[in-house]
Amino acid sequence: MVSIIVPGRNEGENLYQLAYSLKEQTYSNFELIIIDDGSDDDTKVICQSLLSLGLITKFLRNDVRGGKASAANLGLRYSKGKFVVHIDADCSFDRDAIENILIPFYENEKIGAIGGNVQVRNYNESLLTTLQAIEYYDNISIGRIALSQIGIYRQISGAFGAFRRSVLDCVGGWDIGPGLDGDITVKVRKLNYRIHFEPTAVCQTRVPATVKKLVKQRLRWDKSLIRFRLRKHKDVFFPTQSFNWSNFISFVENITFNLILNFKWYIYILDIFFSYTGLILFILPINLFIYTVYNCLKYILFSFFRERKNEPVAYYLPFLPLMVFYFGYFLRVVRTVAYLQEFFLRKSYEDEWNPAKSSRHAKAMRI
Repeated sequence: MVSIIVPGRNEGENLYQLAYSLKEQTYSNFELIIIDDGSDDDTKVICQSLLSLGLITKFLRNDVRGGKASAANLGLRYSKGKFVVHIDADCSFDRDAIENILIPFYENEKIGAIGGNVQVRNYNESLLTTLQAIEYYDNISIGRIALSQIGIYRQISGAFGAFRRSVLDCVGGWDIGPGLDGDITVKVRKLNYRIHFEPTAVCQTRVPATVKKLVKQRLRWDKSLIRFRLRKHKDVFFPTQSFNWSNFISFVENITFNLILNFKWYIYILDIFFSYTGLILFILPINLFIYTVYNCLKYILFSFFRERKNEPVAYYLPFLPLMVFYFGYFLRVVRTVAYLQEFFLRKSYEDEWNPAKSSRHAKAMRI
């Protein structure tokens, strides 16, 4: 049997859609456990209704909010499955998603955890959600296919990820976040298990539709690189008894492309402004043109490898020129702020995503 655990807070409005989406799965031998992390909406009433309809198996509740990791670990404690699937409440799934995310476990005993293919359900809600949909298609889904193939896939998405129960027991479940998805992936990798990305296991999620919400989400995500890669799991860089080359390369790749090259970009821009002042009006438009052409070619090429498309390729083409500004400038600035805040001020411990008591505990334990 498989245990599907859904930790969340104030997710009542999403639970009916989630339960019916899972009811239609081709694989049905699972228990569905909802864990309410101290909600003050109608989650409790809705879950009691879902229980009476037989759409969920268990409803657990933290009367006092303990954070997502606390809720996930509560669900893990009461689950019975050989495999545990962790999902977010605002997700819906293709009918074969649960079946497809489980198959690799039976094909390779060294696989300890599997990430599902998360796509954007509200891609047509606003310009911002459309750009995120393109980002999820290209940089997240296709990127994870490549990283998985070469053995350095580093992050099981909390929205849709599956784990061997025995592996979760070995690592002690989830530690306090933010960034607990990447953290638990590293913990599993340290046990020398393989991490696999399964592109045919498709789930749809809602992404932030406003700039304010997106910035808040990405600041939280990006801080985890400093907190977990450079601090908590820095032992990956040293030749200890548990040293593993694939973990080392995974970290180096992550830090090089997301941290070092991110700051190097500012040096590049300053060099242009001070060394080639007279050519700025020529260099910048050429730069934008080259990156736009690159984004278009990349998107069209990658479209051949996508398992699932919400819209034809042509739907997204008019938006591709904007990806330079979205990914190359906007998200770069957000990443930079997140890195600086975490590196110098350890701001992740002040994030409202966790209750203050949990963050104080995590900070004291240096996790």
